[in-house]
Amino acid sequence: MKFLDQTRVFIRSGDGGAGCISFHREKYIQLGGPDGGDGGRGGDIWVEAVNGLNTLIDFRYRQHFKAKTGVHGMGRNRNGAKGDDIIMKVPVGTQIFEEDNETLIADLTWEGQRFLIARGGNGGFGNAHFKTSVNQAPRRANPGQEGEERWVWLRLKLIADAGLVGLPNAGKSTFLASVTAAKPKIAAYPFTTLHPNLGVARIDEREFVIADIPGLIEGAHEGVGIGDRFLGHVERTRVLLHLVSGTEEDVALAYKTVKNELHSYGHGLKNKLERVVLTKIDALTKDERKEKLSALKKASGQKPLLMSAVSREGVDNVLRCLMDVIVEDRNAENPEEPDTRWQPLPGG
Repeated sequence: MKFLDQTRVFIRSGDGGAGCISFHREKYIQLGGPDGGDGGRGGDIWVEAVNGLNTLIDFRYRQHFKAKTGVHGMGRNRNGAKGDDIIMKVPVGTQIFEEDNETLIADLTWEGQRFLIARGGNGGFGNAHFKTSVNQAPRRANPGQEGEERWVWLRLKLIADAGLVGLPNAGKSTFLASVTAAKPKIAAYPFTTLHPNLGVARIDEREFVIADIPGLIEGAHEGVGIGDRFLGHVERTRVLLHLVSGTEEDVALAYKTVKNELHSYGHGLKNKLERVVLTKIDALTKDERKEKLSALKKASGQKPLLMSAVSREGVDNVLRCLMDVIVEDRNAENPEEPDTRWQPLPGG
């Protein structure tokens, strides 16, 4: 399935049905009163967040959404039915913006959350509504109110527990493939990953979601490379896993390059909790590991973890470290109700 995280769509709610002009006709009743019914309300347009989706690709092939018009009123005081609603199903984490792509309308962050994006027009009154003691036979009815229409932007920010960041070829996709069922493209050249990937990692009978985004390079926050477009996908994560390749000549510079881009991008990434990992250690000698670990520790201000996704050395240790951070963060949100989602599964 192709990945699409931003698209523009046109929406139009339904017009209200028109009121009816009608008079009662029956044998032996010469002057039947007005009995025109009201028109039905136009259909609404809703946006609903659902699980099972992680792309907006469906909206590339259907960009116009128009709800049904309300049914017109009829004689014998029959009111028209409401027009059918349209429910646009989007991935959890989808944001809705005005046509300027800057004004936020809604942010759908949990499954089942709904937002009324366009309300249908009210139905018009039939002539029975206008009957008075002075005017016993009104010959007027209201047309239905027009629906709302506008262009909006849908922008997806994936919701994951941990986000992978690093320079191109830092080993992010290899790590994701080794610990989840995700199958990202892996190759020995920069920008192999062209769009974010999600995977569910499992450790000690517990699970959490990992997001991998394309690698960052210097100037990414200004649009250099492709990683800047996808930085929004790690905004919602609880922890960043910063991978630095052990094959880099200067691991400290590699770390600082990505860190500076995160700071420059803003949106909370500067203060996001981070764990640093020195990857591809299977390609390093004992002395090289020690030297690069020391340089990376000095640059990051924390003791980095060591890992090789190919040989699986240190992988479980990294997963347990992430799991501990995620559980602690979730429990901090609800101190009175510890999150049982992360407890060992039955039979574990």
